[in-house]
Amino acid sequence: MRIYFSDNILKVALFSTSVHPSVRRFSSEFPAITMSKFPVTSTVSQFIDGFQIPAFFNAETFRSALAYKPRDDDLFIVTYPKCGTTWTQHILVLIFRLGQPIESEIELWSASPFLDMAGVSAAEEMPRPNAIKFHLPYHLVPKSDKVKYIYVTRNPKDCCVSYFHHMRNIPEHEFNGTFDEFFEFFIAGKVDYGDYFDHVLSWYAHRNDPNVLFLTYEEMKKDIRSAILKMASFIDDAAYAEPLRKDPEILNNIVKFSSFDYMKKTVNKSMEELRSLSKEEIMNSTLPRELKKMFGASATPKQEQDYTKKDDNAHFVRKGIVGGWKNYFSDEQSKRMDKKFAEKLKGTDLEVLWKDSM
Repeated sequence: MRIYFSDNILKVALFSTSVHPSVRRFSSEFPAITMSKFPVTSTVSQFIDGFQIPAFFNAETFRSALAYKPRDDDLFIVTYPKCGTTWTQHILVLIFRLGQPIESEIELWSASPFLDMAGVSAAEEMPRPNAIKFHLPYHLVPKSDKVKYIYVTRNPKDCCVSYFHHMRNIPEHEFNGTFDEFFEFFIAGKVDYGDYFDHVLSWYAHRNDPNVLFLTYEEMKKDIRSAILKMASFIDDAAYAEPLRKDPEILNNIVKFSSFDYMKKTVNKSMEELRSLSKEEIMNSTLPRELKKMFGASATPKQEQDYTKKDDNAHFVRKGIVGGWKNYFSDEQSKRMDKKFAEKLKGTDLEVLWKDSM
């Protein structure tokens, strides 16, 4: 195990399969230690009360999200990272807006805030109705019988590949390793938000709860119109599904403005524009207040030069395909993932749902 320090928070680079409790305490109790920053080929994280999250998240902001007291009209979109979160966020915002597209990702982040990163104030300030985003396992997400939860999962092989690119291409993660290196972290469950299989199973156990809608990325890709109608009906059939059934053009617009071709143009462009904003422009934007603080102290040009990859993969929205893992996994890696899949998900519907994509 190695420990790296940076400008804002102690960062733990996991080269071993365990972290001593003292390191976890140290990472949460001493967040202001300052040393130089440099590229790493490990995962760089922090532990908040034993739970692994990105190192650049503010610890108290994250804790405020865990302590959020849900409103009766809240809708939560929950996923393990890289399982279709942004796609589902766009769909839900479009459902609430009856097919009218958003203008930028700043608008999305305000309308559908990522509470793990933006904190409780973002939920208090967001325009409603809209969805709040979490990446939390079931036992950590704020609970209420009145809240509605949409959970989206994805086959672990495609998730692993997408997560690898996300870690490589988002400068704040400071990950400069290979896919083979990331695979070892992923299959061991030593990545931000923990073990993929434990996360999915925590929500799978509640798939039949009346206030939980459990979806897979693959079923959404196979029949997006049915998935949109299912989400709209789950939220409020009369208010959101019925208009889509009566006016096909609304449904057509939701499909169009949440398509990967459309999002690759708009989301990636918006992310580039956000990184180019001055501190003054960020502070005057509609971003949630905690994100203003974070992006107001954003990466320096040196960091962006070090970590941003100038290739076709250096985008927040990449390909959005099913089965892309075949271009990355070796036969040995595929067999190891299949083995863990069989051990962890034995006896669940997920075995059948993903038989064609695994």
